[in-house]
Order: sequence, then structure tokens, then C-alpha cells
Amino acid sequence: MKAEERWQARFRAPSMTLPVWARQAPHRALYRSNASGTWEIYAWDRTTGVTRQVTTQAHGTRHAALDPTGQWIYWFADTESDDLGIWLRQRFTGGPDEPVAPDLEPGQPGGLALSTTGVAAVSLARPGGFTTHLVRPGEPSHLLYEHTEASWVSDMSLDGEFIAINHSEHGDFRHPALRVVKQCGEVVGELYDGPGKGVVGLRFAPTPGDRRLLTLHERRLRHEPLVWDPKTGEQREIWLKDPGELTAEWYDDGRALLIIRDDRARTYLHRYDLAGGGLTLIDTPHGVIDEARPRPGGHVEYAWSSASRPPVIRSSTGHVVMNAVGPAAPTSVPVEDLDVSGPGGRIHALVSRPETGSAPFPAVFLLHGGPNLHDADDFSPEVAAWVDAGFAVVRVNYRGSTGYGTAWRDALRGEIGHLELADVAAVREQVVAQGIVDPDRIVLAGTSWGGYLTLLGLGVQPKLWAAGIAAAPIACHETSYEDEAEGLRAYKRALLGGSPSEQPDRYRDSSPITYVEQIERPLLILAGINDSRSPLRQLEKYVDRLAELGHEHEVHYYDAARGALVVSERIDQMAIKLNFTRKHVVTTDIA
Repeated sequence: MKAEERWQARFRAPSMTLPVWARQAPHRALYRSNASGTWEIYAWDRTTGVTRQVTTQAHGTRHAALDPTGQWIYWFADTESDDLGIWLRQRFTGGPDEPVAPDLEPGQPGGLALSTTGVAAVSLARPGGFTTHLVRPGEPSHLLYEHTEASWVSDMSLDGEFIAINHSEHGDFRHPALRVVKQCGEVVGELYDGPGKGVVGLRFAPTPGDRRLLTLHERRLRHEPLVWDPKTGEQREIWLKDPGELTAEWYDDGRALLIIRDDRARTYLHRYDLAGGGLTLIDTPHGVIDEARPRPGGHVEYAWSSASRPPVIRSSTGHVVMNAVGPAAPTSVPVEDLDVSGPGGRIHALVSRPETGSAPFPAVFLLHGGPNLHDADDFSPEVAAWVDAGFAVVRVNYRGSTGYGTAWRDALRGEIGHLELADVAAVREQVVAQGIVDPDRIVLAGTSWGGYLTLLGLGVQPKLWAAGIAAAPIACHETSYEDEAEGLRAYKRALLGGSPSEQPDRYRDSSPITYVEQIERPLLILAGINDSRSPLRQLEKYVDRLAELGHEHEVHYYDAARGALVVSERIDQMAIKLNFTRKHVVTTDIA
């Protein structure tokens, strides 16, 4: 297989998420897959083995849920792929879609919680505020919660009596508080650990009548599980001596927790017995687990991959549970860990080297989005495509990344862009010094927050990069704030300490457009024409300025805000990136 065929085959290979089953009907499950060429929702009857495609949207479907009884599939319909839409539902066995709350105006999704009684809680974001509505079949919706600061529903008890809502009434979206209310709106309990310490609701206990709520707290500078009874106020913190960030899931009987531990870009699973406090490591392959959930009977199913091996749905019993039908993705190369002393502490980076050729290699510094995400030892068709093209790929978990404790994640408070790029520059210096990459042939690239850092990097570090590739970037924070989704406004206020009118210097100093005159290298920009996360107007303002200054640049516009959900669009974009790099960085045939 030729290099071009190989990298395209990875994008085209059918993939799927972990099937999530109904609490009271575990033979009925829901998952997302790209088998049709677009990421859509599928239903799976595990008894009969029958699967069917539930949704068909031109730009794919991201949000869906299965009610605890397994009778209804809920999914979010945003036909313009701009995150603005309504919730629909259809029976698990098929049939017409029906609006979940016909009286509600379209909004941006902020969570959905379902009960065994048919009662649902729907959170929506609209200009000016955030709401959570209680919805009973056949009845008008009831406003349960409303605030100008960000909020979202976390879960609902099985009987629908208690609803958990995360909120940021204290003004800090990044460190939310947690409130449990009854259907009438009466507050049952509240958890707030103070400034800089968030509390996030996960799931109510899976047994009828059990009001315990599984949450995550940050009292010890990382995410750790907490079991909370909002009615009595009783709290039980789950502490592990092992390093890494933690999250958790209930076992089916409510007597144990599955602890999912992320440490240095890999994932580990543990069973924690609540009665005696015993902790047992679950044997899993070395790599990354995107999702994991205990099945009735006590075993665990999980979605696994590594940098060299494509995704697969596995079981702790040792067998493969299910894979999307079709040819498997070609394998790629494993990653190497790199630790670098940086201006804010030790930086963890991942390096992927081509199997052929010799160092120093041309390189792509591929920066992750978020910023509250992180790169990991998981399978990436984009990374593999660059490696096949002869590039070393360097991924940096800069300050602001998750997975390394809350102090590292929250280092960006009040200042953004420049801190991350200082970490990236430190890693660049190290890989050049070690002879891994050629300093004259390094591309800076990324999507979303990574795209923003790319634009900023080409302006403030013009001598470090041979070219830049920015997908769905922010170019002007002030203009973007005027047009972007309400949730992103709340996030930006928390990150920068206020709105543009309150913090004009911070918005200006962190915006790439401020430094556009300093750009020296060719730049490729990829942008969705209806992207609420990277609004087009602020980007056009930046592109116009590039043209005025005569800077060399190319722009690729696409009609889906979420091109990542459409396989053909992802392939087109990858080809454009490779061609751009072939033209400006590497003169030999690289693909």
C-alpha cells in the first residue's frame, strides 16, 4: 500500500465509541460510528446482535443518550452543524422522531439527564444565559434553573426525584459548584469547595432509591472521586496513592467504583470496593482508554487504542467485544516520551518518528485543542499521516493541559497563549539539541486552541517555525467574544478574568491579530463557515490583515463547523495540509 493510500485508509477505517447500555435494560446499547462516512448514532440489541443507524445528518451527530429503561433514544439535532438545535427522541426499535420539548426554542446543548419515569432534564445555552428545563412527556416544559453564568445538568436519580446541576454562579466556569434540586426546584444540597476548586457531578447510584451521587473534587490538586449523599450531607472521598488524574463509574450494584486513572498520557483501570476500601488493578494493554464502564456481572468493557494500534472495544475478560464492520486501519509507529525542563516546570511531550529515513527529521509540532485537554498515547490518523510523509511529530502537553494536576491546568489563569508557547519553545529546543528534528524544517500546527496557538506562535516566535497550519483558530479574542457561543464566552471570562470591556489589555495581548505584522513564514488556515467556536468574522478580519500586509497565506473554507465528523472532509483537509507543506517546507515528494 502506498503512503497516500495508507494514511487515507486510516481515516476511512470504520471506528466506534464504547457502546453505552441502558441501566435497566443492559442488552440495549447505543454508540457512535463513522461507518457511513459520517459520525452518526447506532443502536445495538446485544441479545439479537442487530444494529441499526439511528441518525442521518449531513454533518454528523455528536450528542445522544439512551434512557434507563432502554425504550427511548434521545439525540440532538443541529442541521446547520452550528451547535444550535433541539433534542429529539425515537423508540429504540425505530420509528419517527419526536421533539422532546416542543415548546422550547432552539439552543446549544448543555446536558441531558433521563429517568425511568420518562421525565427528562434539558440544559440549553442561549445568548444572555443558561437554563435547565424539566420535561414530562405530553406536558409543557417547566423552568427548573436559570442564570447568566454557565450551568449544565449532570444527572438525574433513577426515579427522577433528584436532579444534579453544575453551575458557576460564583463567576468561575472553570471551577464549578454542584447543586442537587427536586423537581419542584427545592434545593436538596450544595457542594462548593471555594475559589479554584471545582466540583463536578458524574452519576447517581444505579440502584432504585439510592440517592448517592458520584462526583469529582479538586481538594488535593487533582481530580479525585467523591461519593456524596445530598440529602444527609455525608461525603466519602476516594483517595489513591497512585499518581494521575482520576474519574470514576459505578458498578452495577452500587457497591464498588471503577476508577479510571490517567497518568502521563496512558490510562489505568482499578476496582474500588466501597465496603472495605480494597483497590484492585484491572489488567489492560498499555495505551489509552477513552471510555470504560462496568457491565452487570462485574466485568468491564472499554474503548482502547495506542499510537501504533487502532481503536478496539475490549473486555476485562480478555476478549474483543465489538468492532465496526470493515477493513481495520493500518498500524502506525509507537510514541516516545520526552520530559523537558520548562519555564513553569517539567513538560511532558510525545514524539513519533518515521520508520524510514534518518534524523534530524523535518517535524510537525501538533498542538492539541482545549486548552483543557491533553495529547496521549492513542491512535491518531493525522499523526500517522504526518509520520508516513516523513515527518517526526512532536506533541506538547503545555501548561493548561489536563492530566498533570490542577496547578498545571490552571497556570493559564489571567494569561493565555504566551505561556503555552514558552513550553512549546522549550520542547523545540530540546528535540533540536538531541538531533531528532531539523531546526529549519519545523511546522507549527493545530486545531481549535492549537490553531489559535499556531497563529500566535507565527507572530511572536517568527524565527522558530518554517510554516504554520491553523485549523478552526481564534485570531482575535475580542471579536470572537462578540460572536461565539455563550458557553465559550463564560469560559473566556473565567480564563481571562472578565469580558473584553473589563480586561481589554489581556484580550489584546493574547490575540494573534496583535502580532500579525511580525509573521515571516507561510500560513495555511482552515475554517468552517458556520463554526460557533471559531466565528468566521474574527478570522476574516485576520485574513484581510494578512492580505494587506502581503504575507503569504492560503485559506480553505468548508461548510461544516464540525468537519471532524465527516470522513471525506477530514481526508480533504489532510491532503491540503500535506500539499501546503510539500510546497513550502519539504521539496521532495513526501506522500
